[in-house]
Amino acid sequence: MEEGCHINVAMLDDICVNGVVGSKVATVTEQPAKQPCGSTVSFHDVRYKVHVKDAFFCKNTSSPRLILLDLNGIMRPGLNAILGPTGSGKSSFLDVLAARKDPSGLSGEVLIDGAPQPPNFKCLSGYVVQEDVVMGTLTVRENLRFSAALRLPTCVSEREKEARVNHLVAELGLAKVADCKVGTQMTRGISGGERKRTNIGMELIIDPPVLFLDEPTTGLDASTANSVLLLLRRLFDSLTLLVGGKMVYHGPAPNALDYFANIGYSCEPHNNPADFFLDVINGDFTVISRSKVNLPEDLDLEQATSSRKSMEERLVEEYKNSSYYSDTLAQLERIAQDKRHSPPSAARTVTYNSSFVHQLRWVLRRTFQNLMLNPQTSVAQVVVHIILAFIVGAIFFRVKDDQSGIQNRMGALFFITTNQCFSTVSAAEIFIAERKLFVHEYISGYYRVSVYFLSKVLSDVALRTVTSVIFSCGVYFMIGLKRSLSAFSVFTLTVTLVAYTATAMTMAISADQTAVALANIFMTITFVFMMIFSGLLVNLPSIMDWLAWLKYFSIPRYGLAALKVNEFVGLKFCQNANMSAAVTSCNCSVATTVGLTCTGEQYLDYLGIQYGMWGLWENHVALAVMLVGFLLISYLKLRYIKKFT
Repeated sequence: MEEGCHINVAMLDDICVNGVVGSKVATVTEQPAKQPCGSTVSFHDVRYKVHVKDAFFCKNTSSPRLILLDLNGIMRPGLNAILGPTGSGKSSFLDVLAARKDPSGLSGEVLIDGAPQPPNFKCLSGYVVQEDVVMGTLTVRENLRFSAALRLPTCVSEREKEARVNHLVAELGLAKVADCKVGTQMTRGISGGERKRTNIGMELIIDPPVLFLDEPTTGLDASTANSVLLLLRRLFDSLTLLVGGKMVYHGPAPNALDYFANIGYSCEPHNNPADFFLDVINGDFTVISRSKVNLPEDLDLEQATSSRKSMEERLVEEYKNSSYYSDTLAQLERIAQDKRHSPPSAARTVTYNSSFVHQLRWVLRRTFQNLMLNPQTSVAQVVVHIILAFIVGAIFFRVKDDQSGIQNRMGALFFITTNQCFSTVSAAEIFIAERKLFVHEYISGYYRVSVYFLSKVLSDVALRTVTSVIFSCGVYFMIGLKRSLSAFSVFTLTVTLVAYTATAMTMAISADQTAVALANIFMTITFVFMMIFSGLLVNLPSIMDWLAWLKYFSIPRYGLAALKVNEFVGLKFCQNANMSAAVTSCNCSVATTVGLTCTGEQYLDYLGIQYGMWGLWENHVALAVMLVGFLLISYLKLRYIKKFT
């Protein structure tokens, strides 16, 4: 390179570097780097296009949009950087190389050491995404241990796994913060650079033959970005420049300045070469000292756009006419001829290095730890239920066995059931908040979908059980409901089962959503309709037949019916000892008028509720069936969620 035009890696933050790196780069420090021993990645005639969907009908338009066009090249062990302006196709190209792009619309092939990508390439390689996906409630060391426990083979001993974790902590310069929590939006944690290095360490734990990094310096200041890049390589080994999905340079990084100078664009002294490359690609002619293209000094917007497009076309043509392009094609031809014959790879295959039970133990432990260390999801919910129990208990304190007692009991039971439904709205964040983390860890081979789903369900069941029991204990005795241990047990069971079923429905609605707000809208509308058919706001037997079927899908209806049977059977609200209850089919209001005994059974008859033994438990069976159905829907949505970009 020319004097004064060396690449300043601290400036890489704003130019969106994507890298493909050999596995041994984690040991690179400020001393001269040893030759890395990773794998060679070659790509042959890679094209990628997407179909733009209609916003209203979700149908593909007739003309697909080309994202990548005729990309050919070789990336050998070392640091191979991909540069380009926004929208040039850098991230899409990196996803193609990492086998993480949807095969639909993709043509060409990517070879690893001259052979097709193995079916489990996503699990063998490392991939550091642009937005750090790391559990913020865990410490740096705990995150590395989690990756080692699930991604390393079971033949590797626990002592060796711990030794590898300690080695990475030292090599990545994380010794001082190894036992500090990474941090969340609610709690302060380690710095951005330390978080990025933790993310890199979780991929290096398996010693991958290829490590992909998507914009590793995004969001970091110059000093932090410099420290991150020093972990990888002092300078680039290879440089690839993209514009509009096309390649304008692919070759040794130190030769890039000479190449651009030979085609008419020279880097001025003390100008950052990376910035210079992007300025040329973007058509910023103020940085060009001499050019073969004569352009007017003052350009309007339309002329500037046209000139930029012509500049892109010229750069693409210059590269295709260069020796770098012809040499690359010759090398690719030799690789294609020597390609080992292997069966076609299954792009979506994911393999695991540990058993189902081992995965469940580690994922469940992390899920419970994350739940306990998130006060907004654990302590806050317990406190809220305690407060609500106190408020409801105070409003309906010591209900009496008279006409007012009937209304107060109905109001209390309705509020309790409705509260259990709407309190589960927080479950919408269970899958949405960790969507990127789950997708990344799943396709990287950390764990099975069933393991993640079961861990989330079990942890949420534990939380709902605690809050429901606490709420039931507080509200039941303050209101003064039926004084019986069996009645209290059925009450607690019903309240808890309603919470389970409502949570399962929330999961089923939000499992494939990307925004919590949208999921909340769907859940609120659903719960409102269910509340209408709960049996309090409208007399269910009086509903027209063409609407009556909706009551069978109402969670509050089953919960409220079970609570009413449990509470009203055996109660007497108004008595006249001098008169016998000759009429047993009259409703409560009529009974009161004529002075007859008014029982809870008569009131249940008026409401059309069966109160026999099966009349109570049929509601629990219905809730259990709905619970299983919603959980199945949630799992299927999670199983077939879009996991490729």
